[in-house]
Amino acid sequence: MVEKFTLAPDFQISRIIKGGWQLSQGHSADATEDPIESMFAFADKGITTFDCADIYTGVEQLIGDFLRARKKRLGSHTDIQVLTKFVPDYDVLATLSKQDVEKIIDRSLKRLGQERLDMVQFSWWNYSVARYVETAQWLQEIQRSGKIHLLSGTNFNTAATEQLARAGVNLSTVQIQYSLLDARPEKSLAAACAKHNTHFLCYGTVAGGFLSEKWLGKAEPAPPFENRSLVKYKLMIEEFGGWELFQSLLQVLKSIADKHQASITNVASRYILDRQPVAAVIIGAKTSAHLAENLRLFEFTLDKGDTSDIEKVLSQRKGPAGDVFDIERIKEGPHGAIMRYNLNQQATD
Repeated sequence: MVEKFTLAPDFQISRIIKGGWQLSQGHSADATEDPIESMFAFADKGITTFDCADIYTGVEQLIGDFLRARKKRLGSHTDIQVLTKFVPDYDVLATLSKQDVEKIIDRSLKRLGQERLDMVQFSWWNYSVARYVETAQWLQEIQRSGKIHLLSGTNFNTAATEQLARAGVNLSTVQIQYSLLDARPEKSLAAACAKHNTHFLCYGTVAGGFLSEKWLGKAEPAPPFENRSLVKYKLMIEEFGGWELFQSLLQVLKSIADKHQASITNVASRYILDRQPVAAVIIGAKTSAHLAENLRLFEFTLDKGDTSDIEKVLSQRKGPAGDVFDIERIKEGPHGAIMRYNLNQQATD
């Protein structure tokens, strides 16, 4: 059975969330499975929560098509939860108005075919443009009007999360990168979020596939990489402590995985699911090819020995430094260089 997590009395999510970013490039034209049928496969196995964003080109519309197809096929789609995002472009942060915000929310409602968005995860690129509290309060007003159920955040660090809370904006969740390679959420954000009853939705938990048997015992790869995801997570391996330490981690994870008849990916995800205040992990999947393996995550538990063995390796890690998403905000840095900051203006109806 897929574990569930209650975020509100009337809102429960699956602890594995199907991510939508991988569907945003050409609507998965290179996939071997129809993306809507893939969503049916996940939902039918109990993974009923789907993550997307206004800037994932075509994905809100695709999930909306899935909701309409599910209602037609089964008579209802109320068993599905859709978590979208509001990501205003970097270049418009200083001039953003409430009308701009509401227009984007209305566009998401139209694409998804919903009368009320299940969740809106708010993101802000540049803290030096200090209007994110004002913008969050506009989102609250839109929420009170009935267009948004839960209001959440994406990639906010501890200081920004605390500032929002002081202004009366308590986020239901915050979506952040959290993995065995990236423990930045543990430094201070976890404690702050626990205080405000805010939970983590975690992406990057398997580091774009690096935390898998595929890379065990392999030589360190060199650029160019196949996609931006591999670039991103190879940088995280370097921040973590380098390829040799990463291989040591994979070896320990493999031993634990074999013990539980699971995979390295399972163990890496299970470790994060067991942290506080984690509600769910987000998996990127164009198809249902690895669905059975993903479900294995709920068929074992890590014992104290497993956790101790993992943490012996983790005690040797070097970084990444700073708070959540801080190094990614440095546009001239290696992490910021792979970001795309102005996708909302390119997202058409």
